[in-house]
Amino acid sequence: MQINHFFDCQTSTLTYVVYDEDSRDTVVIDPVLDFEPSSAVVSRVNLKILKDFIQDAGLTLRMILETHVHADHLSAAYFLKQAYPQAKIAISQAVTVVQKFFRPVFHENPPLAGDGSQFDRLLHHNETVMAGTLSFKVLATPGHTPACCSFLFGDALFTGDALLMPDSGTGRCDFPRGSARQLYQSIHDNIYTLPNFTRIFVGHDYQPQGRELSFCSSVDEEQATNYLLHRHTTLSEFIAARQRRDLNLSPPRLFYPSLQVNLRGGRLPEPEKNNFRYFKTPLFLK
Repeated sequence: MQINHFFDCQTSTLTYVVYDEDSRDTVVIDPVLDFEPSSAVVSRVNLKILKDFIQDAGLTLRMILETHVHADHLSAAYFLKQAYPQAKIAISQAVTVVQKFFRPVFHENPPLAGDGSQFDRLLHHNETVMAGTLSFKVLATPGHTPACCSFLFGDALFTGDALLMPDSGTGRCDFPRGSARQLYQSIHDNIYTLPNFTRIFVGHDYQPQGRELSFCSSVDEEQATNYLLHRHTTLSEFIAARQRRDLNLSPPRLFYPSLQVNLRGGRLPEPEKNNFRYFKTPLFLK
């Protein structure tokens, strides 16, 4: 099994390509679609880099995995599937919880379906999934969002936003239906119980203090040095620390555009009668 990473510096997002070196069967995790809100331009720079790599390496894309409904970047899953129609887009079955929460927020006509039907496959905790010759285990790791999953390929675990590099801690828990208590349990019970040598591939790297890009740690390293949740951190300590941290965080820059695309498996809003597409932003008067 081979793992290649791609980093989007605009959103600090890691996309991973996991493939079988013999069969060339491939899974892509968390692909990024570019969006510049000031000009309202959606572009495919990251997508082209990803597609070029897949083509040049002679890979066969079997599945596109989303670790959760991202709120900081648009997913390129749908556009990637247009190029590789045999690939299945998959996400946690708990995506329906997120869809049902945001359906009244965006107040669309017709309303967003809250049944997960925008995705090809809904994944369940502890199930083993085959993607061609590749096999991986699904671990539900909610807390950052209700629909967070981590994916275990052999000794490599892709944690999305649940667990970050040790100097970044964990994902925030102040999103709707987020829970610091739940995230602690997810990491403590489903990640820190894995063998110490298990490699951790994170979904974001914010490069604290301007350090070089770093995206791979291990269960042992996280337990020893994660500044928010190490092996001796109690539940109450984590909840207090996470809540203090979240109080100082601003909403992601692409929060509302990202959700409107990612709840639909990467589809853009449909054109209206004037042939323009629109993102909706609810307003809050203080």
